[in-house]
Amino acid sequence: MLRVCVCVCGLLPYFYFQEVLPVLAAKHCIMQANAELHQSLLAKQKKRFGEEIARLQHATELVKTVASRYDEYVSVKDLSDKISRALTAAKKDNDFIYHDRVPEVKDLEHIGKAALVKATTITPPLSAKFTDLFEKMVPMAVQQSMSVYSQRKAETVNRLVGTMREATNLCNGVLASLNLPAALEDLSGDSIPQSIVEKARAIVQQGGLLSIEQLIRDLPELLTRNREILEESLKMLGDEESTDSELRSKFSQRWNRTPSGDLYKPLRAEGGNFRSVLDKAVQADQVVRERYNTHCEMIALLCKPEAELTAAIPSANPVKTLQGSEVVSVLRSQLAQLEEVKKEREGLEVEIKGVAFDMSSSFLTALAQDGAINEEALSMSQLDQSYGSYSQRVQASLRSQEELLGKVQASHQEFSKLKQSNSEANDREEVLKKLASAHDSYVEITSNLREGTKFYNDLTEILLKFQNKCSDIVFARKTERDELLKDLQQSIAREPSAPSFNVPAYQTNPAPTAADPTPAPRTVFVSSQSSMGRWEERIRGQLCTKEVTPLRDRWKCTGGEWSEIGVGCLKKWFTVF
Repeated sequence: MLRVCVCVCGLLPYFYFQEVLPVLAAKHCIMQANAELHQSLLAKQKKRFGEEIARLQHATELVKTVASRYDEYVSVKDLSDKISRALTAAKKDNDFIYHDRVPEVKDLEHIGKAALVKATTITPPLSAKFTDLFEKMVPMAVQQSMSVYSQRKAETVNRLVGTMREATNLCNGVLASLNLPAALEDLSGDSIPQSIVEKARAIVQQGGLLSIEQLIRDLPELLTRNREILEESLKMLGDEESTDSELRSKFSQRWNRTPSGDLYKPLRAEGGNFRSVLDKAVQADQVVRERYNTHCEMIALLCKPEAELTAAIPSANPVKTLQGSEVVSVLRSQLAQLEEVKKEREGLEVEIKGVAFDMSSSFLTALAQDGAINEEALSMSQLDQSYGSYSQRVQASLRSQEELLGKVQASHQEFSKLKQSNSEANDREEVLKKLASAHDSYVEITSNLREGTKFYNDLTEILLKFQNKCSDIVFARKTERDELLKDLQQSIAREPSAPSFNVPAYQTNPAPTAADPTPAPRTVFVSSQSSMGRWEERIRGQLCTKEVTPLRDRWKCTGGEWSEIGVGCLKKWFTVF
C-alpha cells in the first residue's frame, strides 16, 4: 500500500502538466491571434494596408498552430474563419487598389499595453454623505465628563422650562377663577363668549374625550409591562443568589467564589431605583386621573355642538351699559399684555431648548494641559455663560406677570361692582368659569398623559438593557458555577475513601512463580507466485501493454511485479476519471 501511495505522489505532477501545459499554450496562441486581428483593424483605419495583411497572416499562422497541435483541447474554427475572411478581403483590396508593401512579421511594431483604467487622486471625503466614525471618539475621562455635563445641562433646561410652565399655569388658573376673558365677552348675557367657542373648538380638534381616555387606558398597560420586566430581572438575580447560597452551605469553604449577594448589590440598588421611579409614576398618574374625573363633565360639554353648548349655559340679564366702560377697556388691555407675556414665554422656551455647545474641546484642552479635568468648574462656567441671560429673562417675565395679575385682579373687582348682581348672572358666570378651567385642565392633562406615555416607553428601553445586563451576569455566574462544580467533583473523586493502613509483608512480596511460556511468533505468509500471476494476468487483460511499458520505464519502483501492476492501475484510473 505504501508503494502505491509513493507512485501516486510521483504521477500527479506528470498528469497535471501533461494536461495543463497544452491548454495554456493554446490559449496563448489564441489571445495573440486575437490581438493581431484587432491591431490589423487599427492599421486599416490608419491606411496601413500592408501592415494589415502582415498581421492577418501572422494571426493565420498562430491559428493553424493551435489547430494542428492542440485541436483536442480547444476549437478555433470560428476564429480561423473570421481571420481568413479578413485576410482575403485585405489581399484583394491591396492587389487591385493600394499595392502597399507587406512587411515582414519581425519588422512589425510590437503591440503595446492598453490603458484599461486610469489612476485618479483620492480627495476625501469620497461622498457628500460621508461621516467619520472616529471623529467624535474622545478619551474615557472626556466621555465621562461629557455625560455629567449633559445631565447638568438637562437639569438647567428643565428647571427654567418648568418655572415658566408653572407661571403660565398659575396665570391661567387666576384668569379662570375670575372668568376672564369670558366675562368681558359675555356682556350680552345670552350668547357664548368667543373665547369659550375657541376653546371648545381646540378641544374637538385635539380629539376630545376619546383621545384623552385612550391615553388614560394605555398607561396601565405600559406600567404593567415595565413592572414585569423589572420583576423578571430581579427574579433572575434572586434565583441565582439562592442557588449560590445553597451550594455555599453544602460545600462550605470549598465554594471559594464571590458571593452572589455581594456581587449583585449594584444591580439591586439600580433595580430599587427603578421601582421607586415606577411608584412615583403611579402616584402622578393617579393625580392626573383624579383631575380628569373632576373636569370630565365640563370637558364633555365643551365637546358638544355649539347649539347644545349654548343651551347648557344659563342666560342672564344683559349688561350692555358696560360695553363702553373704561374698566372694560383697561381689563382688555391688561389681558392682551398677559397674552403677550405668555407668547414671549413660549418663544423663550424654544430658544432655551435649542442652545447647544460642544464641551468636548474644552475638556480635551483641560486634559492636555493639566492631565485631569475639573468637570464641575468648567461645566458650571459654561452653563452660566450659556443660560445666564435666559435665566434673567425668565425672572423678568415672572415679575411682569405678577404685576399684571395684580392689576387684573384690581380691575376685576371694579368690574364686578359695576355688574348687576343677581342669581342668574352668578350661575352663568360660575358655569363659564368651569368651562374655562376645564379647557386649561384638558390641555394640561393631555400634555401630562403624553409625557407619561413617552416616559414609560423610554423606561421600557432602559429596563430591557437592565434585563440584558442581569441575564448576562447570571449566565456568566452559571457557567462559572458549572466549572467549579466539575472541579469539585473531580477533586472529591481523587480523594482516598479511607485512611492508609499497613499491608502484611507476605502480600507485598509474593512467591516467585514459574515463568510463563513465550508464545511462538506468528508467521506471515507471502502470497504465492501463482496468485501473483493470476492478478497480473487479470490486470494485463484490462490494460494495454503499450500503456504500461512507458510508465514502467519512466518510474521504476522497487517491489517486483507489484510496481508494474500498480503503475498500470494508476494509468487506467487517471484515464477513466
